[in-house]
Amino acid sequence: MTVSETDYERTVTHSDPILQMRDTTVSFDMERGESRVLDNVDMDIERNEVLGVVGESGSGKSMFASALLDAVVDPGYLRGDITYNPGDGESLDVLELSKQERKQYRWEEVSMVFQGAMSSFNPVRDVETHFVETLEAHDYDVREGMERARQLLEDLYLDADRVLDSYPHELSGGMKQRALIALSLVLEPEVLVMDEPTAALDLLMQRSIISLLENLKERYDLTIVFITHDLPLVADIADRVGVLYAFEFVELGPTDEILEDAAHPYTRMLLKSTPNLESPIENMRPVEGSAPDPVNVPEGCSFHPRCPLADEECVDVDPGPYDAGEGRFVHCHHWEHSAEEIPMTEDADSPELADDGTERRSTKPVPDREGEQPVLSMNDVEVHFEKESGFLDFFEDPPAVKAVDGIDLDIYENDVVVLVGESGCGKTTLGKTAVGLQRPTGGSVEYRGNDIWDVRDGNGDGSVSWSEIRRSLQIVHQDPGSALNPHRRNSKILEAPLKRWHKDLDGNDRRQRVMSMLEHVGMTPPEDYYERYPHQLSGGEQQRVALIRAMLMNPEVILADEPVSALDVSLRVEMMDLLIELQDMFDTSYLFISHDLANARYIAERTGGRIGVLYLGELVEIGPPEQVINNPQHPYTQALRWATPELDPEEERADESPIREIDIPDPTNPPSGCRYHTRCPEAREVCAEQTPGSYAAETGSESHRGACFRMVDDHEYWQSESIVDDADDDFSATGGEAAPSDD
Repeated sequence: MTVSETDYERTVTHSDPILQMRDTTVSFDMERGESRVLDNVDMDIERNEVLGVVGESGSGKSMFASALLDAVVDPGYLRGDITYNPGDGESLDVLELSKQERKQYRWEEVSMVFQGAMSSFNPVRDVETHFVETLEAHDYDVREGMERARQLLEDLYLDADRVLDSYPHELSGGMKQRALIALSLVLEPEVLVMDEPTAALDLLMQRSIISLLENLKERYDLTIVFITHDLPLVADIADRVGVLYAFEFVELGPTDEILEDAAHPYTRMLLKSTPNLESPIENMRPVEGSAPDPVNVPEGCSFHPRCPLADEECVDVDPGPYDAGEGRFVHCHHWEHSAEEIPMTEDADSPELADDGTERRSTKPVPDREGEQPVLSMNDVEVHFEKESGFLDFFEDPPAVKAVDGIDLDIYENDVVVLVGESGCGKTTLGKTAVGLQRPTGGSVEYRGNDIWDVRDGNGDGSVSWSEIRRSLQIVHQDPGSALNPHRRNSKILEAPLKRWHKDLDGNDRRQRVMSMLEHVGMTPPEDYYERYPHQLSGGEQQRVALIRAMLMNPEVILADEPVSALDVSLRVEMMDLLIELQDMFDTSYLFISHDLANARYIAERTGGRIGVLYLGELVEIGPPEQVINNPQHPYTQALRWATPELDPEEERADESPIREIDIPDPTNPPSGCRYHTRCPEAREVCAEQTPGSYAAETGSESHRGACFRMVDDHEYWQSESIVDDADDDFSATGGEAAPSDD
């Protein structure tokens, strides 16, 4: 079928599109009206390109992916034109394919990698069965197909035999995601559509998979559609970027041009809202307002209610695609003035400055805590979990998981400590131990000089009670939806701590205090939110309710466990600003957990806090954010710094990865000596034999310390032999990744 010329085609020229969409719409009929979750989209995907698709949650990213495969589930209605142009055959009208033709098209021509690797596998079947069933369902030769599967797994730096013999739950998140990529490629498709493929992964695993995808694209001549809400990710992999807002593409163009000189106000504001390691803190601003309801998208320009450039024309007239340069289009009447009106850097005349001219988002130095008594003190804390014994383990002790192993950490009044590291490194376990939710198996946790577990067991000196400790040490969970009782209204959820801890307040006082807090955190008018249930709130609103609940107890320390990781990039700065504002109001301290170094930098620099880096249960570096990020002392911190994606496509990044192994070692059998030596490119024999202590950095600041022999000039490390072999060097040269360990 021939696709008719549209405004899109007259604006953007293409040489060899493998997929073409014209006037493509996905809608659902609802009681309150038609819900359009993809709205008259035009898009050409070039053969052998990587197209990055970015946008907030609910912008239509996943529906765009489903439409490409004609996989919109009932009762959704897909209409428009989608044309597939294979390299060696006639063009296909995707929406007119027969059931058999569609089956072949979906996995043999265009394949999909879904966001949740765990939910993509059948938990009661081993991984090999998934490959075999896929090959058999498409009448492929199973023997040849499994040879290809093994090669794909090896290309993804996995032990093919081990992975194929495993059940999904026996693999780490990164291993499952790589196995899913191999499964999606086993039928040799031309196009790979990836819907948030790295959303649930750590920085190092994200970066590893990006590097692997670059290699796979070249090796297998793939076209990749990479869908993400995380803008910095596309800077490293995408040739072009399409920005979705309100179910349509508002801007499209080459990646470097979009990131360096975005034309649409939404794109510019999205870039400014994204925490990163290079931009000044004061330049980061949240995108005000919220995305539109698909049943009630504003007339004219859909972004006009949130846009600082909006005028009457924007309200009345839907902007068509404007030609913004070769290969670029933008849906904005005022795109030529957006750079002037929405600068990427703030100047002295910025309205975002306070009355005295100081920057509201200015950074704070780490205060000198010399002689100050900590609120919370952890001394040589250990938390070891015994694995469940099997029948064959009857005569021997089961292995222990050393989740936390000998950590010292003090938290002071109005303090912020941000813990970063990969999944499984012990961040959450240490946090829960700090606030009394996990009893340590070794060492002590003290609140105001009192061992909290002695108090809990009735062995304290009576100066503080267990109930006072429980009130003073609170937690805000990563997923607010599961932390709030779905059967209780916000009013009951938020009044509960006031009833328990402020018995002098009557019902009217409690209501007024809750309403005041709702208004303070931006949930206005508060009457609209007071009687809602949690499921009637957005993710950001749920997190605000969880924060209010914790703050109403007047805690001294709050464990904030990944409080922004489940939110859109555009909301993260706003939520961290709110945390900082509430800290100033309630004089509380945060133990903030994050797997994202950019988020850690933002909140630590704005509060004068510290960043602590955990690896396999040990604190390998801690210090002021500027020093930890710009002068990392431990090789693991350097690897996290390298893995953090940047918005600047011209930002120089080391070609070779500063890490030799993709996967973290088994915590039940951690490496001897320095636990990082099996992945460290600087490892020497002494690293495998001795455990490093905590050393002060060369900066002379006692607040910046690390656990690496390289920090000591006269250590025997410098005369020790290297244990990094040639094989490791070879792996780094092929794309920055190493082969799996035999450990």
